[in-house]
Amino acid sequence: MKFKLDENLPIAIAIDLSDLGHDVDTSPSEGLAGLPDEDIWCAAQAAERFLITQDMDFSDVRKFSPGTHFGLLLIRLRDPSRGRLIERIQRILDRSDIESWARCFVVATEQKIRVRRPVLAPPP
Repeated sequence: MKFKLDENLPIAIAIDLSDLGHDVDTSPSEGLAGLPDEDIWCAAQAAERFLITQDMDFSDVRKFSPGTHFGLLLIRLRDPSRGRLIERIQRILDRSDIESWARCFVVATEQKIRVRRPVLAPPP
């Protein structure tokens, strides 16, 4: 799977994803650090990448409706220290079928993962 990590996530997460065989880009490695969220989003979509972020500007499911993009994982931790972020994402990778999240809007907290999938149109 192709991922883009926002600049607000530790590089160790990119390494973990790469070690699992995923294709990973990071905002800083592409010179996107400090740019507006819209630029990060457009870069992720242009490269057909699933964006992982903890930026609450990406939290509006109406704006980022499932099926209208390549995927979005919003990490929401009460204490988003570097270690806790790495630990939580490692647990997600170990216990979840992240491949099935393509084109989904996903929110992960300390205890839960909520996956909103694209709505399939009813047959004619």
